[in-house]
Amino acid sequence: MGHDWLQRKPHDHGVVELELGRGPVNALSAEFLMDFAAELDSLDRDPDVRAIVISSRFKVFSAGLDLKEAQDFTLSEQNAIVEGLNVGFLAEYSCSTPIVVAVNGAAIAGGLFFVLASDVRVAGPRSSFGLAEVRVGADFPVGPLEIARATLDSNMQRKLMLTGQPINATEAQAAGIVDVLLNDPDEVLPRAVEEAQTLAQLPPKTFASVKWQIRGETIDRIRAGISSGGNAPEGGWFNDETKAAMQRMIG
Repeated sequence: MGHDWLQRKPHDHGVVELELGRGPVNALSAEFLMDFAAELDSLDRDPDVRAIVISSRFKVFSAGLDLKEAQDFTLSEQNAIVEGLNVGFLAEYSCSTPIVVAVNGAAIAGGLFFVLASDVRVAGPRSSFGLAEVRVGADFPVGPLEIARATLDSNMQRKLMLTGQPINATEAQAAGIVDVLLNDPDEVLPRAVEEAQTLAQLPPKTFASVKWQIRGETIDRIRAGISSGGNAPEGGWFNDETKAAMQRMIG
C-alpha cells in the first residue's frame, strides 16, 4: 500500500479496528478511498475477522474532500475521486462483516458516509454530522446518493442535503444517525469495540443474508449506476459554480 493511512488494530473476540489516519483530518482522496475499499474487502474475506470497528486517529473524524486540492481537479481527477467515493463506500455498505463506527469529531460531506454505510454508530459529545456538498458546488455521486437515500429519512435528507449545514450529536441521535451517544469522548472507542463484539457473536452467514435483504436493492442500484457510467459523469463531476463555491468555503 505504501501508506499508513489505514492501521489494523486487533481486539478480542475477532474484532479488528480499522483506524483512518490520513492526516490531518482524514480528507478523502481517490487513492485513500480505493485503499479503504481494498482493506475492507480483505477483512471481509478473512474468516477470523468477525466484526470491524472504524475509528479516526484525529480530532476530526473525516472532513470530506480537501477543497484546496479539489478546486483545481482536472477532469480525470474528478472522475478518480467519484470512482473512489462510489467504490469505497459501496465496499463498506455491502460488507458482509458487521461494521461499527466510533465517531468523536466532525464527519462532514464525504466523511459522513463512513458513518451512514456502517451498521452501528457510537459517538461522543463533540461529534457533528453534515453533507456540505451543496455548499461546495457538487452534487452526489451514485454510491453516496443511494446510501444517503437508504439511510436518512426524507426530512433528514432535506435538512442535510439541501442546506449543507451540519447537525450536532444530540440532533444526530434523535434522527437515528447515531445509535449510542456518550458524554465522555474516551468511552467512545471502548463502547464501539463492545458493540462490535456483540455483533461478532451473531451467526455470520445469517447476518450477511439479513444485511443483503435490507440493502440488496440499494447495492444493485449503485452497481447499475456505476456500470452505466456513474464513475465518470459526462463533463466531469464539477460544474461552472464549483470552484468559486469551494473558494468561499475555504475562506
